[in-house]
Order: sequence, then C-alpha cells, then structure tokens
Amino acid sequence: MKYEFDIYGARILVVDDKAANVMLLEQLLGLTGYRQVSSTMEPQTVCALHEANPYDLILLDLKMPVMDGFAVMEGLKKNPHDAYLPVIVLTAEPGHKLRALQAGAKDFISKPFDLLEVKTRIYNMLEVRMLYQKLENYSKLLEYATNQRTDEMSAAKL
Repeated sequence: MKYEFDIYGARILVVDDKAANVMLLEQLLGLTGYRQVSSTMEPQTVCALHEANPYDLILLDLKMPVMDGFAVMEGLKKNPHDAYLPVIVLTAEPGHKLRALQAGAKDFISKPFDLLEVKTRIYNMLEVRMLYQKLENYSKLLEYATNQRTDEMSAAKL
C-alpha cells in the first residue's frame, strides 16, 4: 500500500486577530499553491475547528484578545486524534519564542513577516508532517500484518 501526501493540498489554518495579517498569509499561501487554507480571527474557536476539520498545520498568533496563543496550544493538546500537530507561532516579541516552543509550538515566524522565510518554514513543517504521517501509516500496516500472521499461525496449530 502506497501512502501519498500532497503538501499543497494540506489543510492549513491561519489564526490571527489582525485582518491584515490573515489576508497577507491567505494570499501568500494561495499564490504559493496551497489549496486548503482557512482562517479565523477568533482564537476561542480553534480547538473546535481543528476537531471538525483536522488541520495539517496551524499558523497561530500569540498575542490576541480573549484567548492568547498559549491558551490555544493548551487546548489543542487535549485533542486525542492527533499525536503530532504542527503549530507555527507568529510573534513580534522575541522573548516569547522559547516559551512558545516549550508550550508545544514546533516553529515560529517573526513579525514583521519575511515572506520567503514564511513560505520556507511552512513547506518544511508540512514535509515533517508528511513524514510523520507516513511513519504512522507504516506502523499501522506492520501491526496489521503481524496480527494477520499471528492469526494464521494460531489457525494452523488447530
């Protein structure tokens, strides 16, 4: 069984309370070729959105009203369906980078955005996601094959 992951078909969610940042990232991703880009300016909806539409990558602003990016990441950790969810945090505050990585972010992008850096970090993170999913799929196939062989051997002993 061959497992394919289309990087440009990856499901991406942009979360930022500034409309200009959301529009910039949506436009950049669309022009780059990503076909499934969603966004929200309401951080409190992220966990429910991810539950309903499992994302391959979340671009998450840290400093937002009502609920900051750190609280969003805590909520995302409670999702049992995704052992590895790449979250790239967006921040203008260098002091938050280490804290964000410790809170579960896989990478960060500094504001103001360097568009080439943004595209590169997103592609690289999706490539890691692809490899993780491929490994997970192979593990399931190996477990299935092992169980099948065990059942065959048990049946042969009867």
